[in-house]
Amino acid sequence: LYGPPGCGKTLIAKALAKECGVNFITVRGPEILSKWVGESEKAIREIFRKAKASSPCIIFLDEIDSIARVRGDMYTDYGVGDRVLSQLLTEIDSTSNVGDVFIIGATNRPDVLDPSLLRPGRLDLLIYVPPPDEKGRREILEKLTAKMPKEEGLDLGELAKLTKGYSGADLEALCREAGILAMKRDENNVIIKNKDFLEAMKKIKPSISDEVLVWYE
Repeated sequence: LYGPPGCGKTLIAKALAKECGVNFITVRGPEILSKWVGESEKAIREIFRKAKASSPCIIFLDEIDSIARVRGDMYTDYGVGDRVLSQLLTEIDSTSNVGDVFIIGATNRPDVLDPSLLRPGRLDLLIYVPPPDEKGRREILEKLTAKMPKEEGLDLGELAKLTKGYSGADLEALCREAGILAMKRDENNVIIKNKDFLEAMKKIKPSISDEVLVWYE
């Protein structure tokens, strides 16, 4: 899964595990790296051992670009990155005979991944996770504000139009900021109004520009 930050790649992986009713192991790339020789490779082996023992299981490699960059690209890590990548590729290949162990990676930097990771038989299905469109933004706003005290007639459809370029994470921050503004205005009778969202938009800016979308294309 690749795409701009905050667009739900991690959420998709968690939802997949929930819908399928399988075990789920989250691995954040930077947590694997260790300054001690052999510790990073050992961590990779242990993760896959646990996954095989608890299959059916999904291994979710979040921020995979931190441990699977192009070989020789990590000049200051004394070869740790290359060894971790080699161990990761070995473990991925070993799961082909296990059965119900599935591997999902997520990154917002697909351009730096080592090509060997993306060859057939490894992480060969590439799925672009785009930012939400207007309909998607409205649905996200509806879920985020479902339990918030809102004024009658608050037009979430109009807010969805105004929030072009906002990721799901941006919309969550926007709703939180609007709630804080409503509490500051009257902490005894908190009612979130349209003007709170408009004021919050002055502080919470969209993180996805047209240039970013063109780069992903």
